[in-house]
Amino acid sequence: MPRGKPNVRKRRPSNAEAITVQWEPKTKLGRIIRQGNIKTMSDALKSGLPLREPEIVDILLPDLNDEVIDVNMVQRMTDSGRRVKFVITVAVGNNDGFIGFGQAKGKEVGSSIRKAIDNAKINLIEIRRGCGSWECGCGKPHTVPFSVNGKSGSVEITLKPAPRGLGLATGDVAKKILTLAGVEDCWAFTRGKTKTTVNYAKAVFNALKKNAEMRVLSSEVQKIGIAKGSIGKTEDPIKQPLSEHEPPKTEEKIEEKPKKEETKKEDKETKDEEEKK
Repeated sequence: MPRGKPNVRKRRPSNAEAITVQWEPKTKLGRIIRQGNIKTMSDALKSGLPLREPEIVDILLPDLNDEVIDVNMVQRMTDSGRRVKFVITVAVGNNDGFIGFGQAKGKEVGSSIRKAIDNAKINLIEIRRGCGSWECGCGKPHTVPFSVNGKSGSVEITLKPAPRGLGLATGDVAKKILTLAGVEDCWAFTRGKTKTTVNYAKAVFNALKKNAEMRVLSSEVQKIGIAKGSIGKTEDPIKQPLSEHEPPKTEEKIEEKPKKEETKKEDKETKDEEEKK
């Protein structure tokens, strides 16, 4: 056997900060972001420049989550024997207005999952949310603002706005994608063979893509309360701290204890005086 250098696999950096240090942008959008002229993901998508590098998403959306939707094994018969590959379907999102969908094929599962995640980051879209249900009228962006349709293969899905507190009345696959997108309440009506997981997931993503591409009037935006992209998590008013003029409950309890002790001492003194008399 000829002696040479050992075949050592390069490890991918785990943190997003290490990726940005080693990253050398190859596209115009990447160079603009590296200079610091674009600081948000919504501005990067509005720029009109194609998103070709997954490192851009790592910088602008560091809190991105990924979900493996399907792992399928594909076999091909050749003259040398049977070749086996794995097809991975992945969805990524920040649970707050951004969702991506990607697929990859390879000989190993781990490397195929990483490749599928990178493809999903490149296919990232920004969706709209609002309060389009006639049963609710709260004005907060918690559901889809209007009904949208999506299709892939034999699977057709219709996403409709739902009132606040209902949850996701959908299948398991659609529930994973909608939670990554940040949709809290939604009705879903499907047709076709929904057991084909890949087509079902693609149909949901295509419906959300139509939601992002559809034109909306400014009057409807104010009426339904439509918000595009990240809106941040607002705290519940019940859980918010009290104002400055209202003392906290802990201070009231501390103040009440010495008062009770003083009253007990006064009662004892009065009893002693009565016994002496």
